Amino acid sequence: MFLRIFFLVIAFAISQNHCISQEGGGPPKKEQSIKSKRKQYKEDKKKWKEDRRNKRAEEKKIRDHHKRIQTKEVRKRMKRSKGKAIRNNTHQREPFFQRLFQKKRGKGSKQPKEKTSKVQQY
Repeated sequence: MFLRIFFLVIAFAISQNHCISQEGGGPPKKEQSIKSKRKQYKEDKKKWKEDRRNKRAEEKKIRDHHKRIQTKEVRKRMKRSKGKAIRNNTHQREPFFQRLFQKKRGKGSKQPKEKTSKVQQY
């Protein structure tokens, strides 16, 4: 019994068709020299820096134009709001005296909030 199984396994292993596929499906690729790779890398890096510089300059132009078309009061308010935004993004509370003397807002406020009606009044 053992010999039959042994011969069947050997016969099965021999009968299998083992084809080794060719490496590289297409035409052979040219090897780039180290110098040309380095040169290509430098060119890519230079192009990336130039693109980044242009993009940042464009964004700065847009920001400056946006500031320039605002009135003086709005620019002051924007400046204050920017400080608050930076503080909030870094998760810092306002200083003690500012919190102490600022107007109360929210649920605990003594002053009722103005209710705006959805219907326009003429």
